[in-house]
Amino acid sequence: MSPRERGIVPGLMPDYDAQPGRVRHDELSSARREADESDLNAGMRGVSGLVAGAREVSELVSDVAQFAAHAVPGVDGASVALLQPQHVVPRLQACAATAEFVEEIDTAQYEELHEGPCITCMQTGRATVSGSLGGDDRWPHFGGRVARMGVHSALSLPLIVGEEVIGAINTYARARDAFGDHAVLLGSQFAATAAVSVHNAELLASARERTEHLQRALGSRAVIDQAIGIVRSRTGATAEEAIERLKRTSQAENVKLVVIAERLVDEAVRRAKARHRP
Repeated sequence: MSPRERGIVPGLMPDYDAQPGRVRHDELSSARREADESDLNAGMRGVSGLVAGAREVSELVSDVAQFAAHAVPGVDGASVALLQPQHVVPRLQACAATAEFVEEIDTAQYEELHEGPCITCMQTGRATVSGSLGGDDRWPHFGGRVARMGVHSALSLPLIVGEEVIGAINTYARARDAFGDHAVLLGSQFAATAAVSVHNAELLASARERTEHLQRALGSRAVIDQAIGIVRSRTGATAEEAIERLKRTSQAENVKLVVIAERLVDEAVRRAKARHRP
């Protein structure tokens, strides 16, 4: 889904949650704006091409964080957090950060304090900005903790596919009021593209997992069928009786049925080879 399809049109400011009392200002030269937009375009091209490599989601998330740190102006460190799909209570499935101080901030936010700009933006589905974390009443515990680390600005951007928030991009800066309207606009455009790439990567990973599971299941079924045939040839039992024997052995030894079957097949192969030795 393109930024335009998400309602984020270049030059049109998206709605977002700003720190109460924050003054919005962006006094940037045309050269600076052009440079920032060039960085944004490079980042968007980067994340658009990530899925082609069919890499693991955790690796892709790390790359998205790196691209975000360059695509959003004013960033000193960035991270990406993904939510586990279809969970009643939101839980993180993957996180990646570009710097140690960002990892420390996110650990405090997600695991200790359970408050902060990323959590807020994932709950509301809107970009969330703060230019003075130490004085931000929205997160009294988180803001003070981060300000004491010398980090004063935060911009969190939801990753949205359709109507679903699948995660968020978090950017931090040591300077106060580092993220103005210009940064929010560019960040929102980047997040729209990144969300599509991350979602497609998750779909590919899920498809690969289902395929591997099916292949394992088919392989297990083939071995079990071979074991049933061996039991029948040795005992004259029916197929149902043979599988019941295998199941009883599995339960008695507390070993998976496929392991019992593999053991029986391997034993039969060894015996056959021994009989045919010269």
